[in-house]
Amino acid sequence: MLGAIVGDIIGSAYEHGEMKSMDFPLFSEASHFTDDTVMTLAVARALMRCMLKRGDPTTEEVFTLRVKGSMLKLGRRFPDAGYGRGFMCWLMAKKPHPYRSWGNAAAMRVSPVAWAFDDLDTVERFAEASAAITHDHPEGVKSAKSVAGAVFLARTKHTKDDIRGYITGKYGYDLSRTIDEIRPDYEYSSASPKSLPEAFTAFLEGVNFEDVIRKAVSLGGDSDTIAAIAGSIAEPFFGIYTSVQVDAFEKLHPYLKYLVQKWEQWRD
Repeated sequence: MLGAIVGDIIGSAYEHGEMKSMDFPLFSEASHFTDDTVMTLAVARALMRCMLKRGDPTTEEVFTLRVKGSMLKLGRRFPDAGYGRGFMCWLMAKKPHPYRSWGNAAAMRVSPVAWAFDDLDTVERFAEASAAITHDHPEGVKSAKSVAGAVFLARTKHTKDDIRGYITGKYGYDLSRTIDEIRPDYEYSSASPKSLPEAFTAFLEGVNFEDVIRKAVSLGGDSDTIAAIAGSIAEPFFGIYTSVQVDAFEKLHPYLKYLVQKWEQWRD
């Protein structure tokens, strides 16, 4: 989960920009947390409220209620985090309902699910439940399940070839192009089909966590979310340098810092 937050904060300074290089400062005065961090922590908070400790039994129905409540609570507490128009309407509605989105938001917030359960089938079921609260379009659900599955495989010591085979074989994402091939003509898109393959490719090509994030941001697109998704998979696969974690942590609101610390204790 921390990988998603770090990726979000690093990518935030370059979103909608024309960054087409891997040579940039990881952190600056412009670096900040966005809706990606807030909603990732909403899912983490929901899991901690469903399960006293990691591995305790819960149900998708209970989890769905907890996630929805946490998303509304944190979203309304941090209303200026950069939500899309559709999500903002959901957030402020008296009776929020799914709105058939196929954006990448369900994928960027799902990583805590992959740490909470110890088998892939359960991870995918709860990932689907987390997505369908807002992103109930098949592409939205697919994006969340594929990312959660990739994070789970990374944390259970599977190889990159295993993860690539899972992403392409089960979910059909085209990972045939390299980052260098994607970069020149890539344009901003928050649609899952136009940002998930790029995030997966950044992870698969990266040689360490920082390299993954630099590759994701260098595409010049929805850089905070692509970096958050790639970072969520890179964290369990590579680990994150302590100095990078510290720099990102300093960009968080105190309550979000509290949730991160609580999650780290709960997860371990």
